[in-house]
Amino acid sequence: MASNQQALLRQWHMLQEVPREPLAIEAGELRERLVKLEFPVTKRTVERDLAALAGVFPLVCDDSEKPFKWSWMRGAQRFDLPCLTVPEALTMTLVEQHLRHHLPPSTTEALQPYFASASRTLSPDDDPVPSKAWLRKVRSMPPHQPLIPPRLDHDCQRTVYLALMEDRQLTLHYRKRDAQEPTLYEAVHPQAIVQRGGIIYLVCMFGDYEDVRTIALHRIVAAEARYEDARKKEGFDLDAYIASGQFGVIAGEPLRLCAVFTRTAGEHLYETPLSQDQELTLQDDQRLRLVATVPNTRALVWWLLGFGDGVVVDEPASLRQEMAQTVAKMAQAYA
Repeated sequence: MASNQQALLRQWHMLQEVPREPLAIEAGELRERLVKLEFPVTKRTVERDLAALAGVFPLVCDDSEKPFKWSWMRGAQRFDLPCLTVPEALTMTLVEQHLRHHLPPSTTEALQPYFASASRTLSPDDDPVPSKAWLRKVRSMPPHQPLIPPRLDHDCQRTVYLALMEDRQLTLHYRKRDAQEPTLYEAVHPQAIVQRGGIIYLVCMFGDYEDVRTIALHRIVAAEARYEDARKKEGFDLDAYIASGQFGVIAGEPLRLCAVFTRTAGEHLYETPLSQDQELTLQDDQRLRLVATVPNTRALVWWLLGFGDGVVVDEPASLRQEMAQTVAKMAQAYA
């Protein structure tokens, strides 16, 4: 009986150690891992176990060359005991929904069986477990008008993500907006990935240039990873780059914004400040006066215009003038 238990435990650990395609493992390496787990076994026994297990589980053997290599079949159901609990399944489903584009391709592929298992665990049935209904009770909404995300070429996305993870250069064919033919960028040095709303951006440097640029991932029509190492921008800080307003389309140096909001339009700024140095004062007329240092971006202008007559910009004068001109043009368009 003890011998049978040991064999069962050994085979269970073997199944856990075999990777999923396209990765693979040789019987010799698998034997070394089992020995470290205190299962003294010969390579021949491992080979016999693998052959027997392949008759029950979706294991595949690459026998095109020696030593043979073993893998779990791509897309095969994850073999786990016990199966995912409801809280675990809930967590994995939320990860799939909200973090898919934040994970490297190898991680996403490795998690696919867990995502599938989570879906099965949370599938509608008569089980009264409250957690199963949680996904029907929560939603994440953008603070702006929701848009349908652009379609991504997943092969291009995978190539770009792998190059970023491995710090390798890229050759990209990039179709600019309104362009008929894609532009060829021979040497692109990836620095980071940023998702803003439904659009994913590659932060990178081109060729021998030192300035950091951003390009939309969905406009990449072909991508090839090069063997050369990618250059890193010295002192580059992704958080500082985002905070500088790059993704709001920079229009100039940071500015000191002075504006007066109606109480209805500006009250949310008490709880969600516009900047760290924000000053919000309630005036005698019950309007709110805002003073804050903010990036000078097109997004700031669009944000202010979204309040309509709920805000009046006092300073800087250039921004006040731009707002006035825009409002005048809008009034003329609607006349």
